[in-house]
Amino acid sequence: MRFQMFLASLIAAGSAFANAQRSATPPDRIRLAEGFTIELIYSVPRDDKGSWVAMCQDDKGRLIVSDQYGGLYRFPIPKPGENVDPATVEQITYSEDNTKARRDEPKPAIKVNNAALRRLPHIGHAQGLCYAFDSLYVVVNSRASTTGSGVFRLLDTDGDDQFDKVITIKKLVATGGEHGPHAILPAPDGEHLYVVMGNQTELPEDYTHSRVPEVWAEDQLFPSLQHFMVGVEAPRGHIAQIDPEGKTWEIIATGFRNQYDAAVNQDGELFTFDADMEWDLNTPWYRPTRVNHVIDGAEFGWRVGSGKFMEYCSDTFGAAVDIGPGSPTGVSFGYGAKFPAKYQNALFICDWSYGKLYAVHLEPKGSTYTGVFEEFTSAQPLPLTDILINAEDGAMYFTVGGRRVQSGLYRVTYTGDESTAPAKSINAGEQARKRRHALEAFVQKNVAAAKPRQLDKIWRSLGASDRGIRHAARIALEKQPVKNWKHRLAGESNPIIATAALIALARTDGKNSASEILQQAMGFHYVALKNRQQRLDVLRGLTLALTRGGLPKPALKSKLIRWLDAIYPAQTPEENRDLSGIMAFLQAPSAAKKGMALLEKASGQEEQIGYALNLRHLKKGWSPEMRKTYFQWFVRAGNYEGGARLRHYLNDIKNHAVQSVPKAERTLELIKIIETSPREGVPQFTLEARSFVKKWELKDLNGLLADGLQGGLDFKNGRQMFGAGACYVCHRFKGEGGAVGPDLTSVGGKFSAHDLLESIIDPGKEISDQYGASNFNLKDGNTISGRIMNMKGDTYWVNTDMMAPSTVTKINADRIASIHPSPISMMPSGLLSMMKKADILDLLAYLISGAEPEHELFMKKRRRSKELQKTR
Repeated sequence: MRFQMFLASLIAAGSAFANAQRSATPPDRIRLAEGFTIELIYSVPRDDKGSWVAMCQDDKGRLIVSDQYGGLYRFPIPKPGENVDPATVEQITYSEDNTKARRDEPKPAIKVNNAALRRLPHIGHAQGLCYAFDSLYVVVNSRASTTGSGVFRLLDTDGDDQFDKVITIKKLVATGGEHGPHAILPAPDGEHLYVVMGNQTELPEDYTHSRVPEVWAEDQLFPSLQHFMVGVEAPRGHIAQIDPEGKTWEIIATGFRNQYDAAVNQDGELFTFDADMEWDLNTPWYRPTRVNHVIDGAEFGWRVGSGKFMEYCSDTFGAAVDIGPGSPTGVSFGYGAKFPAKYQNALFICDWSYGKLYAVHLEPKGSTYTGVFEEFTSAQPLPLTDILINAEDGAMYFTVGGRRVQSGLYRVTYTGDESTAPAKSINAGEQARKRRHALEAFVQKNVAAAKPRQLDKIWRSLGASDRGIRHAARIALEKQPVKNWKHRLAGESNPIIATAALIALARTDGKNSASEILQQAMGFHYVALKNRQQRLDVLRGLTLALTRGGLPKPALKSKLIRWLDAIYPAQTPEENRDLSGIMAFLQAPSAAKKGMALLEKASGQEEQIGYALNLRHLKKGWSPEMRKTYFQWFVRAGNYEGGARLRHYLNDIKNHAVQSVPKAERTLELIKIIETSPREGVPQFTLEARSFVKKWELKDLNGLLADGLQGGLDFKNGRQMFGAGACYVCHRFKGEGGAVGPDLTSVGGKFSAHDLLESIIDPGKEISDQYGASNFNLKDGNTISGRIMNMKGDTYWVNTDMMAPSTVTKINADRIASIHPSPISMMPSGLLSMMKKADILDLLAYLISGAEPEHELFMKKRRRSKELQKTR
């Protein structure tokens, strides 16, 4: 209903687009959460004051903003109901008095521009602003600026409300443009600041301390596929803590891609919103934009190209909330806003490319957090850049701009009926956080090595059920001398503690201890381990021992291959992905046969690409038929859709695979397959050809759901149907699949089987605001339908096909007459037409399960009843 109401309002307002295109997006074209009102209080004159990307408030409550490619501006926040007075928007300039007057001599009331005054270096191109400690901190991200990239402090030394001194806190080496240094914000202790830097910012050579163990490495069994930032190695993408004078630079956490901003909650915990790599969509190493809880010493696993650490790797801390595709910019908690309680406690996060402001509702989960999110504000276009809450009037302010697009300042207020009284803080998790903080004390600067009793505490905490405590304990252990704790592994019977310690030992002493780690890992009764994570941790320990220690000696290598053969293939795709890589690295005789069997049965392109990637360097164990099947897969994969680099990645895998084929085995038949070009068509994710069954309508299947979905269903087949129906192209389910459509992991808790079936058969009946398309009606009479996914200046990059996320049409704003929401869903119909009734039941049951449990839990006592057999 909201979408239809919004559609009607935009149709009424759409004709005004042509006249408003040189202004920021009008408020009547912006979706907003119920009960809220939005005002455009300043449309920035672009030719004069640029495109704004950062803002803060000074000690007088004024806004200070930054043009991405220009200077800084300052102006008072207008009163409620009023707009910014353009005459009050002043550019910040700087000058330094070089006269030799004594301190006690009277100074002129007004500074005069004469030879005694020297202009200071121009401070601009800022992507981070913070007024603290009686000064303005500016983070410059530009090689083109006069200062270069870095952190600078502006002071008003004589109290005349004009900055007259610039201190260089830290010069930073940033190898690129928009992934350099970004935000700066006060730390919760009131004595420090946090600085946020993307992955094109190098760690300063003179950093004073790292809470992250300085054992970082790429940790790849094979060289990763790279097409951007080629050759860049960890550590990149970090958050640092500095003192007001910049005498210290402490590394808090690393492994981010391009987190633009950060915010601290009422518990003093730090959060950021990190970027995806949209070129990697629909690859197994793609990670959606995500909210990260930034704990001391954490590593978040970004690596170039295909080298990114998976979410399940215990040596990375992972996400609190996955969001989806986008370009993260400003973030802020709602504290101080005159909003309903849930929004006061929400973390607001800005997505520049898709024009969305999300409200993330976090809740404690042990020592860390989890949460859900909702779309709070959105429009096309609405390139959000920064956000803050003004405690004086209780309103939210956000800017749009960046990349020279039309910039504006908006004010959001609540006008609904709910109470806006100050919200109570969420009191939960205090004891767990206290326990985690006690472990994090061991990673701080100038802390002595743990004493035996303290080491006992760290060791026991490796077995905690709480991931945050477990992570903090491993980090604390890695900060201790290896000789103080390595001996404990031999007698450890708790598999959770033992696997965590194996990972720690591999990271800190893998070169010397690899053989011991491998022997210890083979001591586990793998299939008896209680859950998937324990088994994955064993495999992670093995992987790290091999990446850090290299290939084992022949006798140990043979023993390891025999042990792996007994457990491979394993119960879950994640385990099999890791196992296929380890087996290929060892050139195990069975690696080709087992890997190809998994590739042929894999249900989606991500899983298939993962196996194909691991098989590419395998030289032994191939039969002629397996070789042919492997290269035939590349022909089929040529129709797979994804990010802009998907084709390049697939070509890389294929080229490496061709190089691994001995010349004697390159038969004419194999060469013909290798040289076969893919045919254009709809992606087919299964080797088994599927034929048309029926164009299903809801009335055909209503009776199918009469008895519900309880008992006897084939979840494994349901997973296959998720691939056969091309669901993986757009949707994620438990970490697999695309991200341009909604994540379906928790859909079973929100919708009934009937609702799900209806939305698949008739996707246009109810269109989500979050994923709806827009119609761009052009002045020449044509209409382009899609979603804005990027912008530059006056050009919009519009994705016109969700099934092909890299397909864009570029539209100049001058060509557009109006923009309206499209009444047609971007999700195609007919996705069930190659499934039988039983297949559809299995698919629905798989979706409603809301999880990807262990195979044995899926299949135990799951056999079809006679009634269901009759429906086949």
